[in-house]
Amino acid sequence: MPLITYLVEDNKMILDNLIETLEEIASVKVVGHAATEAEATRWLQLNDGHWHLAVVDLFLQEGSGLGVLAGCRQREPYQKVVVLTNYATDDVRSRAMDLGADAVFDKSNQLDEFFQYCIAETAKDLELPQA
Repeated sequence: MPLITYLVEDNKMILDNLIETLEEIASVKVVGHAATEAEATRWLQLNDGHWHLAVVDLFLQEGSGLGVLAGCRQREPYQKVVVLTNYATDDVRSRAMDLGADAVFDKSNQLDEFFQYCIAETAKDLELPQA
């Protein structure tokens, strides 16, 4: 069963590359994406329980990925939220983890680790409820 994934990214080129790479290397099904905090938060709440992984950038067209994190703190244990940003400073990592992120990856030098995380999550698919 694929990992039902939602992407929060406002850069079209990065978004397209993420979708292509995730679907190629892992059993991931990207079911939607947003470029703003409001759009992402709304989708995640309306589809509560029907997604497995949310990948969130911090700097968006409107709002912030930190607001998205805060908006989905009350989620099922199998639902993971990962921050993928160019600004993964120690302070940003700490703040994101405090808001409920399961992991934080830097786009510029931790993409391999991010993809390995996604592959590991798909290996847990026997434990995931059907979306």
